Amino acid sequence: MFILFGTIAVCIISILQICLFEKKKSFGKCLHIFLKNEFVVNLVSLACLTYVFKYKHIFVTKGYNATSFIKYFLMALCVGALFMLFCQFIEGRLIFKKCEVKKSKGAAAVRIISPVLVCLGSAMYFATIWAKEAFGDISGDQLVINLMSPTTGTDTSVYVECFEGPVFQTMLVTAIFCLFVFSKFSISYINVNKVKCVFSDLARRIISLVLSLAVLIGGAFYCFNGLKLRDVYLSYFAKSDMIESTYADPREVNITFPEKKRNLIHIYLESMENSFLSTELGGYMEENLMPELTELSYEGVVFSHNDGKFGGPQQATGTQWSIASMVNQCTGLPMKTPDGPNSYGSSDNFLPGACTLYDLLKEQGYEQTVMFGADANFGGLGYLFESHGDVKVFDIKYARANGYVPEDYNVWWGYEDDKLYEFAKEEITRLYETGKPFNFTMETADTHRPNGYLSPNAPKPYDKQYANVIAYSSSEAVKLIRWIQEQPFYDNTTVVVIGDHLSMDTEFFKDFDKNYFRNQYNLILNPVQDVDRVSDSVCRNRQYANFDMFPTILSSMGVKIEGNRLGVGTDLFSGDKTIIEEYGLDTVNLELQKKSDYYNAKILNGNTVPRSHRTKNQWAEYGAKNAAASTTKPSTTLQETTEKGN
Repeated sequence: MFILFGTIAVCIISILQICLFEKKKSFGKCLHIFLKNEFVVNLVSLACLTYVFKYKHIFVTKGYNATSFIKYFLMALCVGALFMLFCQFIEGRLIFKKCEVKKSKGAAAVRIISPVLVCLGSAMYFATIWAKEAFGDISGDQLVINLMSPTTGTDTSVYVECFEGPVFQTMLVTAIFCLFVFSKFSISYINVNKVKCVFSDLARRIISLVLSLAVLIGGAFYCFNGLKLRDVYLSYFAKSDMIESTYADPREVNITFPEKKRNLIHIYLESMENSFLSTELGGYMEENLMPELTELSYEGVVFSHNDGKFGGPQQATGTQWSIASMVNQCTGLPMKTPDGPNSYGSSDNFLPGACTLYDLLKEQGYEQTVMFGADANFGGLGYLFESHGDVKVFDIKYARANGYVPEDYNVWWGYEDDKLYEFAKEEITRLYETGKPFNFTMETADTHRPNGYLSPNAPKPYDKQYANVIAYSSSEAVKLIRWIQEQPFYDNTTVVVIGDHLSMDTEFFKDFDKNYFRNQYNLILNPVQDVDRVSDSVCRNRQYANFDMFPTILSSMGVKIEGNRLGVGTDLFSGDKTIIEEYGLDTVNLELQKKSDYYNAKILNGNTVPRSHRTKNQWAEYGAKNAAASTTKPSTTLQETTEKGN
């Protein structure tokens, strides 16, 4: 099929060549031109498909759609046109000549403006490709917040990738374009004894301007769609009252802690998702990459989106990167695009109007520590804990300053997970020995993209490094949890284990079925609720998001919550509907993308504002209408997807 479309392109090019350049139009001459073009154009075009665009099959085309063939046709046209011009230069029908360059202000403006436009368009195009390959399907909120947040502590490989990718590519394209714009040649066509200029300085300026505008518009369009900049527009200009209508302020809700305070250990596993399970467990792997976590899961409560044991939360707006996940699970709120002075980058102004899990635990006398191997200032993460709950931050800076690692130590994002687990045991023991109830929160990092960090101690049973990293991380996390279960404080301790967000390692997931529903791993161990008596209606077929974990975690510690809701999150143990279950995922995501004056005034800036909003019944009616028209497909496992395909 590719060759057929290539042949059509060859016919068009051959007709043009014969009409424009050939005086003798005999059948033999025309056939010779066609066969030469047919061989060269299809050969070069097929080679481009195979080696440039990485098409697996070029002669068996059953799996390709019409778009693939149209793209091949256009590529063959371009190859044919270039080959035709090349032949005319070789045969002396077209020649280069030096020409005078016009020196007017208008001509100079075109020469200056057009490279700038090409640079901007190329930058948007290549930056979008890099961002999607590096971080996956990022949201508009995430893009803006990350751009406005501190980058201290970022793994240096990110900067290297950025320079070697979009920066270098943009420079290369702009440089090549400048060679064309500032050149001083014309092209003349020789026909017998006549010489006619077919490409002058004026033609070059016109082509330069048209090309630069095309690159700018094309780059901007690709960037707008690829990085979901429509979401950014909504977050600044379209308004919604969903948050103020559904927000349960922890300061205003009656929250009752048990007389004997329960300890909390909250473990965020970087990028850990149920896709790494085997297919029979609802994952995507032929072989289960995390058997230890699988076994551990049967000892606690897993909240699943389906009727199986393993499942997880929906990917709601403002939840799918590390700091957003932590904000969700301690405030019951999405992390939204900042409005005004707050950019999530100052210790005295990080969600000053939010009442967090750490604030509540501080009021109850908890001793609290958060630990991760990176620099806490990355993304403004440290400011969250400095602003709320007086939490001790044990990051790479703390480890260096207190002799845990040498002052110049830097592995992966700071210190690797092997050390994180060692330090965690020591810090948990210290917290217990204070005699106070304690909260210990930690986040791993070795499973971060790209390819993860493979410990020298890790076995390598799989071909892909990322698979080995996932498997080792799973086993080491469970070793820490088994150690926790052996400690004297465990009977009075709830352990929450959750993947912070979906993995952004796009290379590992590039061949995944797009209909497969990827979801975060989650597990609550030793809650006050009797694990064996938690009904399927409570933990199966639940449609929820990260922000529902805030009241759920407190509930697992024996805390009674009036109305079973905090922030916009719902206590999953209560069996009450979440906002996603009430209004539908599409409605919730759309409304959370929009600007919330209440969120900006109260949560981001800490102002006291009156709540004027539609009633719960009005929202339910609105949500029902949107749910009926929703295009969201039901979540499926790989097995279900395969069965439907068969």
